[in-house]
Amino acid sequence: MAGTYVVRTFGCQMNEHDSERIAGLLEADGMTAGADVDSADVVVLNTCCIRENADNKLYGTLGHLKSLKDRRPELEIVVAGCLAQKDRDTIAERAPHVDVVMGTHNVHRAVELLHERRRSDSAVVEILEETVAEDHDLFPSALPVVRRAGYAGWVTIQMGCDNSCAFCIVPAVRGPEISRPFGDIVAEVERAALDGVSEVTLLGQNVNSYGRDLTLRARDGGPETDGVRADPSFVLGPVAAEGDRVRIRPLFADLLRAVGSVPGIRRVRYTSPHPKDLRPETIAAMAEVESVCEHLHLPLQSGSDSILAAMHRGYTAERYLERLDAARRAIPGLAVTTDIIVGFPGETEADAEATLEVAAEARFDGAFTFVYSPRPGTEAAELSDSFIPREVSAARMERLRAVVERSSRLANLSRVGSLEEVLVIGPSRKDPSRLSGRTRQNRLVHFDPVGPVRAGSYVGVEVTDATTTHLRGHMTELLAAPTHRVRIPVAAE
Repeated sequence: MAGTYVVRTFGCQMNEHDSERIAGLLEADGMTAGADVDSADVVVLNTCCIRENADNKLYGTLGHLKSLKDRRPELEIVVAGCLAQKDRDTIAERAPHVDVVMGTHNVHRAVELLHERRRSDSAVVEILEETVAEDHDLFPSALPVVRRAGYAGWVTIQMGCDNSCAFCIVPAVRGPEISRPFGDIVAEVERAALDGVSEVTLLGQNVNSYGRDLTLRARDGGPETDGVRADPSFVLGPVAAEGDRVRIRPLFADLLRAVGSVPGIRRVRYTSPHPKDLRPETIAAMAEVESVCEHLHLPLQSGSDSILAAMHRGYTAERYLERLDAARRAIPGLAVTTDIIVGFPGETEADAEATLEVAAEARFDGAFTFVYSPRPGTEAAELSDSFIPREVSAARMERLRAVVERSSRLANLSRVGSLEEVLVIGPSRKDPSRLSGRTRQNRLVHFDPVGPVRAGSYVGVEVTDATTTHLRGHMTELLAAPTHRVRIPVAAE
């Protein structure tokens, strides 16, 4: 299939990763990455449905593409991802100029569905309800890939989620939790390292619970897979496979240790964990494995116990702070970021104050803060009688931001004078004469380089100044040159 494509991504790292795989499939079929939407032959919109503006973004973009398709009828438009999984036929009804609608469980079918569309000369809508546990080849990481950054790679370790957070649509669009076999993950990281990837991020909706389903199925003598994949050591990892009896437990700490020992992998990150599943062995692995970065993203969501209970989060504010303290005591220099929702249905002033108090005590290095927006199909969306007025939520958000920004600024100022290892991303957007990069703690750094420095390099940077959002400094030395091949990036929102 000749021609050019553009993939535009809305949403989280999981969507970004799916987009890389869709791009890989299109290139494997003979297409090349296009420069922009206006000239592309195929445009893929990989969607998110976490917040309300995701819908608005999609349909606004589709409106632009309609006028483009009126001028170029041969243009093919694909809508994929979580919003497609949720809205299904609604997308085709609201935007009949869309050629293919596909969900979260059939990324592997992107090219096939385009070919089917051409044969039938009518729109194709295919939404699968879930991924089958034995279909390891359907995991996005099992597909061809075109990475946005050749030196960094996302690796899917699980799909779906078994939690029932009242505000979250993810279980409905991603399905139940399914862990990928241990050996599959390690093998992919090894291949990525050979390609020059030096930083990997392990992806899942609740990475801390990775492998619990694998051990349960192994203990219960679950469905056998073919050949090598049936080997307990391949499925569970060598540590969990030892002995005659499989113990039901998460395998995430084992996985961190295995991935962190792959030659060529200098940094290991992961997202997103759930506070109720942050176990001592995971903290120990983070502390003991040199390549696992000193950064923990631990979503709080609220500091009020009554709101946490209404959200079905499975922990109290006190328990959250206890686990956070355990992680900080074990991991020197740990940076902690979080997610917080403001204005959840029924939130009182006392609840909002409790969140401010917990946020202040937690001393977050950064936070993604959101005003609650109802998502159809979630439990919280049915609580319309308890919705918080927008102006009230906006005022509470401003107070929360002030608390978070204070702790972020103090955390960044504490790094002034330090020598940081920085992974170079590329030129600074505001000042191309400077470079930007990330520390092991995931802090953004803008710095003056010494000579030409490629993206993917590791450099030493002395921090001379700091703001709420970033560090500033100057390069002191080149620590490691990149070994990845330069690739054309996937367009992203």
